[in-house]
Amino acid sequence: MRRRVGRPGLVGTMARTAVIAGTASATAGAVQRHGAQKAAAQQAAAAPPPAPAPPAPAPVAAAPVDDDVIAKLQQLGDLKAQGILDDAEFAAAKAKLLA
Repeated sequence: MRRRVGRPGLVGTMARTAVIAGTASATAGAVQRHGAQKAAAQQAAAAPPPAPAPPAPAPVAAAPVDDDVIAKLQQLGDLKAQGILDDAEFAAAKAKLLA
């Protein structure tokens, strides 16, 4: 059998094309990963460090409320539910009672 000299045959051309395509794909993936890592590093370096959380407010002790104030608040709530007081009037009366 004679060996062919010159241009490769169909199978040889397909094999060479597959190698070239695989190499190009691997190179493109490596370049993309490198770019993503570089962008992530730049973003991490440019971002300011997170601010510390503000301290939690101290719990406020509720002033003791006597039964008379509770009864008056219930009356105000009933008046508001009946439509006699609007939201602003209810808020003002409630603030006056609790002050």
